[in-house]
Amino acid sequence: MIRYILKRLGQTLIVLVFVSIFAFSLIRLAPGNPALLMLPDGAPEEAVKAMEVKMGLDKPLYIQYFRYMGNVLHGDFGISSSYRTAVGPLIWARLPYTIKLSLVSVAVGCMLCIPLGIIAGSHRGSAIDFAAMFFAVLGQAMAPVWLAVLLIYVFAVELGWLPAIGCGTLAHYVLPVFTLAYPMAAETTRIGRSGMIDTLSEDYITATYAKGIRPVVVNWKYAFKNAICPVIMLVGIRLCMFLAGAVIVETIFAWPGIGQLLTQAVGNRDYAMVQSLLLVCAALFAVVNLVVDIITSLIDPRIVLE
Repeated sequence: MIRYILKRLGQTLIVLVFVSIFAFSLIRLAPGNPALLMLPDGAPEEAVKAMEVKMGLDKPLYIQYFRYMGNVLHGDFGISSSYRTAVGPLIWARLPYTIKLSLVSVAVGCMLCIPLGIIAGSHRGSAIDFAAMFFAVLGQAMAPVWLAVLLIYVFAVELGWLPAIGCGTLAHYVLPVFTLAYPMAAETTRIGRSGMIDTLSEDYITATYAKGIRPVVVNWKYAFKNAICPVIMLVGIRLCMFLAGAVIVETIFAWPGIGQLLTQAVGNRDYAMVQSLLLVCAALFAVVNLVVDIITSLIDPRIVLE
């Protein structure tokens, strides 16, 4: 197990290096001069040249990259051209809001999808199976934008029960969390149901039934263990997407997370902010994927042997 974890950790570090190179190169290929964004309109050529020297833009690209990564390792992500301040504190101030929204959304989605998918797969063709599939198909058919606008119109505008924007209280979590959790729960319910159906058709499950063990025990103690691995992987992917910034949801509900910050940075051509956000999001992706792989390997040790 330790060897497997070290292997996955090494792969994660390699991925982060390539992502940092990609993010750095992508920003440098974008049109425009970052030095101009740090100066007032109509700044003289001498001031632009001086700013380029100050920002290190006069150096070769490989030197710029190594200098940037050296600064990142020391916690310095550069200066935002939009806010005229350090990028790092801006990201760290917004990141907790995105993390809280993501974790709550995933928790709510799991509370819905895991029992529903397992029960539906265990009672294939029953009324609860039909209800679960209706729940899943309806959730996957709803676009997040449409769902968010619908929730705001019904519960904030017409009924006035919940706030439409902001993040001050628990009530502010309800609409954005449901917007994120419902499509995730719908997709994961189908995966859990399919995994449960496949697992229940295995010979060892039939043998377990033949021993006289109650179906409830067989379903939740034996079949559930193998059926849950694809669900965990899918939940991990969804969590990565949320942590990378649920741009649409955060923008619609005015949620002060990194998704909204990324939208503003792209619109303002804030190169340092965009580059740093890409790197932070990649790191979050890598860490979550590593944790998911470790969890699935603990549930199914055969993964370590592959």
